[in-house]
Amino acid sequence: MTHADVTGGEPGGRRGTPAPAALAAALGLLPLLLVHPQHPVLAVLEALWAALLVAVRRDRPVAAVLCAAPLVMGGNVWTLPVIVLIVLSATRRIAPTRRAWRAVGAACGVLGVLTVAIGLFRWQQLPMDLADNAISAALLLLLPALSGTLLGRRRPLTGLLRERNAYLEQTRTLTAEAARLEERTRIAGEMHDLLGHRLSLISVHAGALELAAARQAPPLAGQAELLRTTAGTAMEELREILGVLRRAELADGMDPTDGSGNGGASERGTREDIAALVTQSRQAGGGPVELDWSVPGTAEVGARARQAIHRVVREGLTNVLKHASGAPARVEVRRTDAGIEVDVTNGPPREAGRSQGGTHSGLAGLHERISLLGGTFGAGPLPDGGFRVAARLPTDAIGSVSGPLPETSAGTLPPPRGAHAPLSTEVLTWPRVLGAGCASVLVVLPTAGFLVVVLLAALR
Repeated sequence: MTHADVTGGEPGGRRGTPAPAALAAALGLLPLLLVHPQHPVLAVLEALWAALLVAVRRDRPVAAVLCAAPLVMGGNVWTLPVIVLIVLSATRRIAPTRRAWRAVGAACGVLGVLTVAIGLFRWQQLPMDLADNAISAALLLLLPALSGTLLGRRRPLTGLLRERNAYLEQTRTLTAEAARLEERTRIAGEMHDLLGHRLSLISVHAGALELAAARQAPPLAGQAELLRTTAGTAMEELREILGVLRRAELADGMDPTDGSGNGGASERGTREDIAALVTQSRQAGGGPVELDWSVPGTAEVGARARQAIHRVVREGLTNVLKHASGAPARVEVRRTDAGIEVDVTNGPPREAGRSQGGTHSGLAGLHERISLLGGTFGAGPLPDGGFRVAARLPTDAIGSVSGPLPETSAGTLPPPRGAHAPLSTEVLTWPRVLGAGCASVLVVLPTAGFLVVVLLAALR
């Protein structure tokens, strides 16, 4: 139970606006201009007193209920609807329920004492006054109090269900994270067992081939060395991928294929890195490759944006070697007002039918990577028979992507596939809200009818 529930104050120290009090004062004063009461001064004081109780009903609900009792036997009938609202609102904020009923009982006792005290001066009408005030107390105090306590019982239930909802949501996200980590570990194990051994064999045989080529075929020594270094680089990148897959979170600025984000990975996407890719493509037996780099050296390009540039160029040059070996190619990386544009184009292959085929998975991965950065990606054949790979990185992605990747903590994990997020507190408590609301309305229906009759009688 919170302090706000006991004292009746709003959670967090929030106070009500003066609008309800102003409306209560207007409801009690404006009709007096049309219907003149027998005691105008007393009627005005009653209206102001009712407005004051409306203002304090949140902070002092018990006092508001007790002080509303004298208004029941007052001469200003226009304050009667305000009494109902005061009692209903105040008892809704008093906890526990028995404390609210003690306050209502004390208010009824105050009303009885005042009725008897006034009846001593006109004892002939005392029985009739007692009967009238008893009915008024039942309709203006007891029934609104019953309605308020019904609504007040919903408050702790709502808090309990809100806590339950938060617990279930946290459990779901933790379960999803555990499942993801388990899957990442399994994938890392499979990659280590299947790819690690094969790449190690390739690296060993490439080293032996390099030594043999140096003795028997010196012109092929460069190609053998390139094969060995490429296999070694692939092995290092595989180890970095395995390290990332076994971690629960990605470090700041780390790419899933870059390991720790330090060393060579931090230099990817720079002019030197792209120039090295172009040189490697030439050494691998490709055709002439030109590089056009027009990004200023002072331009701030984030780590993930540089990785995207590296991937686009590498995939484009790899496709040239696979599908158009020997064809001339051109790599363009330029800075524009909209961001950075990366184009890799090649001419038609020199020999038809030499393409090694492919699954287009590399292009699909590039499209996903560029889309995550808010850019656009396209790849397709050219009219002259060549092929073009193009990516556009927006300006806002260049500087911002150097920060940390989206967190994968328990509070921000996306829901697993096929799972549904828990229902919100409002939806969970909606049947209860309907029940409490309908019961409260039924309880105060006699009170509403009584007020309508009294106010219509006052207008005649």
